[in-house]
Amino acid sequence: MNEQHVPEMKFDMVSHKNPILKQEMESFDFNSPPTDPIQLAKDLIDTMMAQQGLGLSANQCGLPLRVFVMRGDPFYAVFNPRIVSFSDEFITLEEGCLTYPGLYIKVSRPKEIRCRFQTPNGETETRTFGGLSARIFQHEYDHMQGVLYHTRARPMEREKAIKTWKKLQRNR
Repeated sequence: MNEQHVPEMKFDMVSHKNPILKQEMESFDFNSPPTDPIQLAKDLIDTMMAQQGLGLSANQCGLPLRVFVMRGDPFYAVFNPRIVSFSDEFITLEEGCLTYPGLYIKVSRPKEIRCRFQTPNGETETRTFGGLSARIFQHEYDHMQGVLYHTRARPMEREKAIKTWKKLQRNR
């Protein structure tokens, strides 16, 4: 019998009402690390996988650090990200978030981005992401800035989606 390994969730997710989600995160200090960055990256990836997410930010787990992980080939652990340029072309797609399970809203984002970040070993990388990877990076980057994805949606769409989502939450 071939069983697929499901990673164990290392961190608990904070409630969507937690104020940490609306705060800008402080840079991760590699000179005086608050925690082992390599272990932090592994634990965030395991938590993301256990939650079946595409990305996960440290602040979604209550950790006030400028760190997120995202699926890719390979997985990316992103410390102290900066987006240095955006393409002029935008794409509107439905987005969800592990903090708001079941809340999907159309969000318009640049199709391609160029970004700079540090890896878990402190090395700086500059990369260009397109398509779904660019969207995930921007969504998680927003978490670092204290910006929630649904605030980027059109107001009428956001109100309708949140109203439906709250109804679903009550019925659980």
